[in-house]
Amino acid sequence: MSFATRAAAVLARIPPAHTRDVAVRRDIEVTMPDGIRLLSDRYWPRGNGGEPVIAMRSPYGRNAVWALAARLFAERGYQVIVQSCRGTGGSGGEFDAYRHEAQDGLATLAWIEAQPWFSGKLAMAGPSYLGIVQWAVAAEPPPSLRAMAVSISSARVRAFTYPGGTFSLDSTLTWLALLASQRQGRRPRLFEQVAARRRLARAVLTLPLGNADRVLTGARVGFYQDWLARIDDDAFWAPVEFDRHLDSLTVAVAMVTGWYDMFLPAQLADYQALRAAGRDVRLTIGPWKHTDPGAAGEALRDSLDWFGTHLLEDHSEGRERSRVRLFVGGARRWLEVEEWPPPARSVRWHLHAGGVLHPQAPLASPPDRYRYDPSDPTPSVGGTLLARSGGPRDNRALERRSDVLVFSSSALVRDLEVVGPITAELHVRSTLEHTDFFVRLCDVEPSGKSLNLCDGVVRVTPASWRRGAGGIAVVQVPLWPAAHVFRRGHRLRVQVSSGAHPRFARNLGGGEPLATAVAMHNADQEVWHDPDHPSAIVLPVRDAD
Repeated sequence: MSFATRAAAVLARIPPAHTRDVAVRRDIEVTMPDGIRLLSDRYWPRGNGGEPVIAMRSPYGRNAVWALAARLFAERGYQVIVQSCRGTGGSGGEFDAYRHEAQDGLATLAWIEAQPWFSGKLAMAGPSYLGIVQWAVAAEPPPSLRAMAVSISSARVRAFTYPGGTFSLDSTLTWLALLASQRQGRRPRLFEQVAARRRLARAVLTLPLGNADRVLTGARVGFYQDWLARIDDDAFWAPVEFDRHLDSLTVAVAMVTGWYDMFLPAQLADYQALRAAGRDVRLTIGPWKHTDPGAAGEALRDSLDWFGTHLLEDHSEGRERSRVRLFVGGARRWLEVEEWPPPARSVRWHLHAGGVLHPQAPLASPPDRYRYDPSDPTPSVGGTLLARSGGPRDNRALERRSDVLVFSSSALVRDLEVVGPITAELHVRSTLEHTDFFVRLCDVEPSGKSLNLCDGVVRVTPASWRRGAGGIAVVQVPLWPAAHVFRRGHRLRVQVSSGAHPRFARNLGGGEPLATAVAMHNADQEVWHDPDHPSAIVLPVRDAD
């Protein structure tokens, strides 16, 4: 066992190894039904036999982190297959995001079952895209598939691509850049990384968006073009909407995610669908973003625990835990509950004139106004990004912009614990029929630092406006859920704006197709807060036990 493997085991706080003698066979060719050959590596504890098999299918190659994870599993009593998805890591064919994963995944599991070393017990593991490939085969899993360990991922790829009806621009282009770098077959040199970051900076500002893939990678990316052009094409998305089979899934599923992960709302919807169908599923949500090493460590620990129960049939007392485990920010503690969301009471914190946020209903007052200019779009600061710049960040510079409305509470006289889904209800009027509304909740420390807790966005179109008297409409904005204690002396803060670019593609305001739009239109926005238009954020408040 290498120093890196030992160090990873210590850092991840996983159980001791059963053996340090792991055999590896690389570049095994697995033939798909259409003749395409996918390359796989097999890891197994030498000299034993009959171990359950864990399958990991990745578009990111089979070295570095995936090889490390495979070795850690193998040292603890499992055989492991790490496979490069079609068109990646030396495998044949062309990579077309999500499209081949059901067929290729099931064919790979059938190949595993046909091997003389197969024990009869099978599991799948992995984060992000490695989780999506698990959901792809879950529609028709073989009986030997006993367990899945899915982290920072979701069966609902369409929902992730178009959050709130917008387009997940930054994370999509960051992912394209990652896939392009993987095709080099080696770690990019420093000057190549710098050049890639510069190309990404140009790509997110490119108009029309249909040219951004060429700016970023030098080539047209077919699935990126499809995503831009086919947001409303149900027939296109139906084959990869893997959540449609969740109610019939028989495989036990362990989920790990983070409060700042881009998949979080969709993954929680997966969890709730499985629970509603009475399936064996558990959930862990920690203080992590998508690329956080802490999430990777927790996913590894959780996978080993879950597979110990469902593949090794180890039901020891030490494996008992609640169905849902949540990290509570602010208090920095873990909360064990039996369901998501846990019981809470809804409390409306209303927007008031003068930038005040308060539970009392607002008094008569004129609306607040701002102008959204897509040529100088409101920037994204932290939040749920694939890039490392995601997570909690100081928002004070953002809050000084003229296109961001800020509403703050007075300093709290006692702690306020919020656990569950969060929504905002805005009474708004706009000069445009096509526009966005972005709402963010922050925890303001006594020092004045304003840290983003959660947020959400909604793209409004002529079909979705429900205008009342005076052209004022009510817009519901679902935010990312949260578990957080606002400490005594801290303040709550709500931001209202019309974008977070490049996290979400900016709304140019003309209703043109996403792929070809170039004309920019300023939006003059009004946010109302009076007795007839009580704009508010709705918080799930959990009272002290």
